Amino acid sequence: MVTSVVVVTAACGSGSAVSPTTAAPAPSSGEVSPGVAASRGGSASASAPASSGAGGTSTASATPNRSGTPSATARAGGASSGTALGQAGNPAGRASVPAAGQAVATRPTRWVGTGTPASCTSAAVVQAVAQGGVIGFRCGAAPVTITMTATAKVRNASPLVVLDGGGLVTLSGAGKRRILYQDTCDAAQGWTTSHCQNQQTPQLVVQNLTFADGNATGQHEEGGGGGAILVRGGQFRVVNSRFVRNRCDGTGPDLGGAAIRVLSQWQNQPVYVVRSTFGGAPGQGGVCSNGGALSSIGVSWTVLNSLFSYNSAIGSGANPAKAGTPGGGSGGAIYNDGNTMTLHLEGTQITNNSAREGGGAVFFVSNDRTGSLQVVASTLRSNPNPGFQTAGYPGIYFLGRGTPTVTGSTLK
Repeated sequence: MVTSVVVVTAACGSGSAVSPTTAAPAPSSGEVSPGVAASRGGSASASAPASSGAGGTSTASATPNRSGTPSATARAGGASSGTALGQAGNPAGRASVPAAGQAVATRPTRWVGTGTPASCTSAAVVQAVAQGGVIGFRCGAAPVTITMTATAKVRNASPLVVLDGGGLVTLSGAGKRRILYQDTCDAAQGWTTSHCQNQQTPQLVVQNLTFADGNATGQHEEGGGGGAILVRGGQFRVVNSRFVRNRCDGTGPDLGGAAIRVLSQWQNQPVYVVRSTFGGAPGQGGVCSNGGALSSIGVSWTVLNSLFSYNSAIGSGANPAKAGTPGGGSGGAIYNDGNTMTLHLEGTQITNNSAREGGGAVFFVSNDRTGSLQVVASTLRSNPNPGFQTAGYPGIYFLGRGTPTVTGSTLK
């Protein structure tokens, strides 16, 4: 049942802006991401998925001082001091988190840094990600920001890549570049199977990190989007992390994900986003044509105990683009397009996001009407969309199987 739904009139006359049958199809790839067992909370550690497959140290050994979160500007490629943040996500969220959504507890097999902020460089991050394994940071006791001078790219031969900032590390794109990239169908990163769009590895996990000022504008790999992180293939999860001030192209009918863009996950397993924050305060949100925080095609998501606020979808003309427009502007926080897929929101707060066209909080279009949306013990409030929304579901535009399932939640 819906605890409180303020019924706001639905779609405006731009019904043709999002055609039930012509929304962009999924790419010639696979679809979704990971899933498994249970525990309460969100950022608690658990057993690691698979093995790291990449031992050794990137810089030095010794017991880690797992450092680094937000901060001011750093010199190019180096680290600067910052201020530690508390736990990310929705503090009121109480959704149980399955094993597939838990943080990886395995000790690091590789380190960025040798114990000082100066040793924590962009080059060290890029090298560690390319080598794979469970990556920790040894940047000193204080929070640090590492300004990336190049995008860190996962090599497809790595079974597991975990980036764990220990609650103290911020990776910054400096408003110039995407921060992290994984694409199993990118030959430059190595083809490891004959079915790159549906392969089990790499498993990429980001936890206890902040991703700031990523910018994928003009970077059109896999159709563009993913200002902080772009993932195609393998499996992906986000735990106890923050995404602030990330961007991607401001127009385009189907590109999106100022923070994260995901395509082609193994066996349609869901991407887990657990106890994480996207935006969180005025001026901190993501901005993109669609999906001010998250965007995907043909991918399922399970979002638990997380917070989305002050993110914006700024495109114009929706999808397919209306005549004379560049398209986009849907999904202030989350943009999901494709066929068979699910979006499960639980213990999550989505407030003060906006979309120029439809779905100020969530845009969800399943072209073959098999997709489903569940909202459980969550709050969606003050997410304007002057173009269109689904009647009775403020801030949501939904085309899928039946209607959204809303339980113990507030929509207004």
